Amino acid sequence: MNEPNNIAAPLPKLGLVLTGGGARAAYQVGVLRAIAEMFPPHAHSPFPVICGTSAGAINAAGLAMSATHFATGVRQLEAVWGDLHVDQVHRADLPGVVRNTMHCVGSLVSRKLAKTPFALLDNSPLRKLLGCRLPFRGIQRSIHMGALHALGVTVWGYTSGQSVTFYQGNKSISPWSRVMRVGVAARIGIQHLLASSSIPFIFPAVRLNREYFGDGSMRQLAPLSPALHLGADRILVIGVNKRKESLDERVKVTSYPPVAQIAGHVMSSIFVDSLEVDLERLQRINGTLALIPPEAKKEGGILLRTIKSMVISPSERINEIALQHANSLPPTMRFLYRAVGAMGPSGSRLLSYVLFEAAYCRALVDLGYRDTMQQKDEIFKFITMS
Repeated sequence: MNEPNNIAAPLPKLGLVLTGGGARAAYQVGVLRAIAEMFPPHAHSPFPVICGTSAGAINAAGLAMSATHFATGVRQLEAVWGDLHVDQVHRADLPGVVRNTMHCVGSLVSRKLAKTPFALLDNSPLRKLLGCRLPFRGIQRSIHMGALHALGVTVWGYTSGQSVTFYQGNKSISPWSRVMRVGVAARIGIQHLLASSSIPFIFPAVRLNREYFGDGSMRQLAPLSPALHLGADRILVIGVNKRKESLDERVKVTSYPPVAQIAGHVMSSIFVDSLEVDLERLQRINGTLALIPPEAKKEGGILLRTIKSMVISPSERINEIALQHANSLPPTMRFLYRAVGAMGPSGSRLLSYVLFEAAYCRALVDLGYRDTMQQKDEIFKFITMS
């Protein structure tokens, strides 16, 4: 957390960090809806700095485009998630799935096909959805109007192995370079969002400039860092995974874990683990700084300062909610997910990331709203502190 933006800034800026999580990102919209109700109807966004990764990048971009009218931006996101169907994210019809599967198999044995994008699912419908629902010109307008300081979208480079945050923001922001992570100024567009949400093997990588990029949650060792580099002096994180209060009970297993169970744990390690580690690191640094007298900091040239943070995360296990809505998937996808074990309790974790259906997404939006309203006063105080 030893970042240049830990140096005291003249104007306080609250950063919003939206994590990745596939369909789980609908939870973030419920949290945002509750926050929007805490402010006047026509208020600007309370988040001058907005950073998103994977599906969280799509939500982040939507907020940035409507930063001059926060409530409107949240309503637009809720409309998208509340009416979402899997065929708006990827091809879910039998011909489309079979064709893409055959292409994947062929790429393993054909050198010619191996040079084309490899993925289990065709996410061209998502490109069309983003193009229709997100007015990207609104990002620069929000910056020009002073409602947005910066938007950051994080991706991961397949060639360089670097975590790259493409940002669009105030001209005062400087690019940064750290070990395996950099910040690059860019005009954020559809390609950046598709790249950030391209889950490995499931969706194809996207070329940006000279390199192919995939889901930004991969090897994102410091998820809070981009917000600090972009000027945030405190951070609100909206997670998509229930925080564990204790270790899960160890049980004896009698059979080999199904593919969906393994894939679900891989997804969780991509989307969740690094955030928990970075939050713990931030708390340790804050604790250390609290032990150093102000005079000693000044004499020793210590420029670090305390970064306050708050995390809002689900109060319920999202994979259990996913199981309740599993049958809302189209027949072709139900067949495929049943074949890999995703339609049962052991595979529900994977299902919770890929269940892009309206009923499930609305349930997550409602959960996010309830969780936020239960701690309304605490959240409002954190957002509005000077």
